[in-house]
Amino acid sequence: MTHPLIPELERLARSTLEAAGFELRGVQLHTHRIPMTLQVLAARGDGGDISLDDCAGLSAPLGEALEAAGLLGEAPYVLEVSSPGVSEELHDDRDFRSFRGFPVAVRYRDARGGETHCDGLLLERTDSELQINVRGRTRRIPREAVIGVRLVSAAEHD
Repeated sequence: MTHPLIPELERLARSTLEAAGFELRGVQLHTHRIPMTLQVLAARGDGGDISLDDCAGLSAPLGEALEAAGLLGEAPYVLEVSSPGVSEELHDDRDFRSFRGFPVAVRYRDARGGETHCDGLLLERTDSELQINVRGRTRRIPREAVIGVRLVSAAEHD
C-alpha cells in the first residue's frame, strides 16, 4: 500500500526538480527506517546522466520546499536525492538504443486484443514496430500493441 503522503510529495518534488531542469522519476517514503527516509529519484531533463554534484545541488532546494510545505511535520527524516540508475523497464528511444542485443520480456496486445508476452533479444524499436530475436527469428510487434518492455537476466531468458 502506498503511503498517503506520496502524491503530495511527488507534486512538490516534481515542481522543484522541473524548476531546476530535471525530471522526477520516483518518490519513496521509507517509514520503517529510523529516521524515516524520503528518497527522490531524479533524471536530467535533457536525457543526460545525472551526477553526484547534481544530486547534492538538488537537495537544498528540495529540502527547503519540504520544510516550507510541512508535509512531514516535526518528524526527523533523511532526504536522499539520487539517480534511478538502470531501470528494468525500457521507456525512451535512448533506452532502446542502449540495450540492443540484451534479453527482454515484452508484454503486448495480440490481434484479438488479449494480453500476451514473449521473450527474446532486443533488436530495434522503430516508429512502427518493436523487433526482437526469438530463437533466431525476428518477431515484429506493432509499436501501438506494446504494453511494456523490461530487461531480464540471461538466466530468465533461457
